[in-house]
Amino acid sequence: MAASSSVEEMRSRVVLDEFGIRNVHTTDFPGNYSGCDDAWDKEKFKKNFKVDVIHMDENTLEFDMVGIDAAIANAFRRILLAEVPTMAIEKVFVYNNTSIVQDEILAHRLGLIPICADPRLFEYKSEEDECDEINTLQFQLKVKCSRNPQAAKESSDPSEMYINHKVYSKHMEWVPLGSQADNMNAKFHPVHDDILIAQLRPGQEIDVLMHCIKGIGKDHAKFSPVATASYRLLPEITLLQPIEGEVAERLKKCFSDGVIEVQEIKGKKVARVANARLDTFSREFFRHDDLKNLVRLARVRDHYIFSVESTGVLPPDVLMSEAIKVLIGKCQQFLEELKFIQKK
Repeated sequence: MAASSSVEEMRSRVVLDEFGIRNVHTTDFPGNYSGCDDAWDKEKFKKNFKVDVIHMDENTLEFDMVGIDAAIANAFRRILLAEVPTMAIEKVFVYNNTSIVQDEILAHRLGLIPICADPRLFEYKSEEDECDEINTLQFQLKVKCSRNPQAAKESSDPSEMYINHKVYSKHMEWVPLGSQADNMNAKFHPVHDDILIAQLRPGQEIDVLMHCIKGIGKDHAKFSPVATASYRLLPEITLLQPIEGEVAERLKKCFSDGVIEVQEIKGKKVARVANARLDTFSREFFRHDDLKNLVRLARVRDHYIFSVESTGVLPPDVLMSEAIKVLIGKCQQFLEELKFIQKK
């Protein structure tokens, strides 16, 4: 029975010890364990696979994906970072730039500004293609700084002394190409209005025209639709014996807030695991000789907690659905390649 329990732990848990981590590698492949049928089965996968949305707002999404392997989880993460397309500034035509920001630096800063535009409305543009309403978005930035005639003579605040001394992303104006204004029921604009592009002084001016195209993060980081996309395994904390009194209070302080709570039971303070999900696994309790043998830390091998933070170009749930479409396309391409090889 003990051996069976040990095998099950090896198969399903990553265990954190004081000086190392056990069971890191996946071992539940066919033939590795006697008496265990680890062959992949579609019906078994459908039964065990589960997705639970924990939190979602305008730009962030947290969800649990249960019953998958690390390779699949990492595939979603990498696709979100590098293969879900967005629109970003690719070409900057500088008509006038008398600010202290060099043309190249200005173009680079503009390229990194996230643009609120649905890439599904556009086609990819090749080097040979002409710019048109199907593959290009056009923006104009034209700002000139001047003195404020209404400013007090003793004022030293640039915001009072000058007009347009700070150039923000809100100054970027969409210039429709062709019939974009009529056919696209959208108002394209930078995601954030308060991104500082440059600072000017009286007489200085920036006048540029920008072309946005569709691309992916694999080509350039400016096309990445997420600020971050990450996952972690679900924490599991087990108290190996009752922990009471002052020891319970010290144990609580060894974990993140909300992980361990101390309850009053029959006049005694007793520790219990309240929410292991909140733990960051600092392993602080291993520093205490009287605590380190009372707690077992582990992570559930097939339970992934995903965190997706969008840059604002698309809602995070849409980004996830687009990542799934990309993965489906890759699988279909792989199957077609296999069929082609088998025909030879």
